[in-house]
Amino acid sequence: MFLSVFDMFKVGVGPSSSHTIGPMVAAARFLDHLRAQPFQVSGLHASLHGSLAFTGVGHATDRAVILGLAGFQADTYDAEKAETELARITNEHNVKPEGLGTLTFHPKDNLEFDYGPALPGHANGMILRGTDAQGDVITQVTYYSIGGGFVLTDAELAAGKDSDTGAPVPFPFHTAQEMLDMAAMSGQSIADMKRANELSRMPHADLDRGLDRIWEVMNACITRGLETDGILPGGLQVRRRAKGIYDALLAERGMNLTAPHTINDYMSTYAMAVNEENAAGGQVVTAPTNGAAGVVPATVKYWLEHVPGATASRVPEFLLTAAAIGGLIKFNASSSGAECGCQAEVGSASAMAAGGLAAVLGGTPEQIENAAESLAMRGDGRHLVSLDVAIETMRHTGADMSEKYKETALGGLAVNVPNC
Repeated sequence: MFLSVFDMFKVGVGPSSSHTIGPMVAAARFLDHLRAQPFQVSGLHASLHGSLAFTGVGHATDRAVILGLAGFQADTYDAEKAETELARITNEHNVKPEGLGTLTFHPKDNLEFDYGPALPGHANGMILRGTDAQGDVITQVTYYSIGGGFVLTDAELAAGKDSDTGAPVPFPFHTAQEMLDMAAMSGQSIADMKRANELSRMPHADLDRGLDRIWEVMNACITRGLETDGILPGGLQVRRRAKGIYDALLAERGMNLTAPHTINDYMSTYAMAVNEENAAGGQVVTAPTNGAAGVVPATVKYWLEHVPGATASRVPEFLLTAAAIGGLIKFNASSSGAECGCQAEVGSASAMAAGGLAAVLGGTPEQIENAAESLAMRGDGRHLVSLDVAIETMRHTGADMSEKYKETALGGLAVNVPNC
């Protein structure tokens, strides 16, 4: 089993990995599909189903699809250029993706929100169609946004292609126990094994550059969130809070009677800063999703800013360890709120952050696994409930959970607060 660190940590835009990044990725894949056809399409049509329809406007799914069909990609997203292109598309009723010419696309007429039953494969489904000059459909593909920015076609989902099909890696652990056994046999840390796996698929320089960029984007997101106040977009008049709390914490620094829990306020504020930037549609890193994007960077920031001896040179070790934990969760259960509810998002992020922190604090592989399972920073690696058991339990809990309380917009605040 191999999921790259860059699968778990993707640079993208808010507010949702499932509802914003995923649809933009699907649109890019559809453009590639069109480029591979022996015929030329004249126009495009998109329909959103299930949760993508119900939460589409609030999570900017419509914008993501339109911009994706225009050739924008989440990891290189330029907000200013996007706004300019959206205005042009609205006025001129076409998109101009590279290599495909000018294609008819009127957002009002060619982007459909289908509020009927969800598509059979997943709660987050969409169908993209290419039409001829008469408007007849000549090709179409169904895509599912399965969480964390991952996208599968209906054929891929049916074939079980949500798994690694690349060349063998040096440490192919499928479970936490296999990971611990391989660490014991090799004498390597979890981060070292993860690095070796990555280097079997990419050059050393690309890995290091990519890891540096992940933390750069995470840290910049925290900084923006701590410096920006005002009202978040969306119509609910939600006020940003991170800047005010952070300013108050800075004002209290140096006081003789600082409360012990103040450090928790710092960590929470770092996470809140990311969450508010995500809600504003800013650039974020899925970790492992947008909804839970604040947990890992806030923990790294806490370690760097507040723990003696912490150094930025070890951030890659943190991220590689966290990605190894996240890969186990995604492979054996899910990191998608639409599949297993919030536990799959913030629970996975918490396990990843705890494992990464334990690693840079000098924990053994057993202590790291212990931390990921129970968030214990002072464990000795021995426990009754293993990480594998916790992951399997989450999978069963998600399967038993009512669909209304997953990421489906059919229950909870989505129906009890009308403006949601």
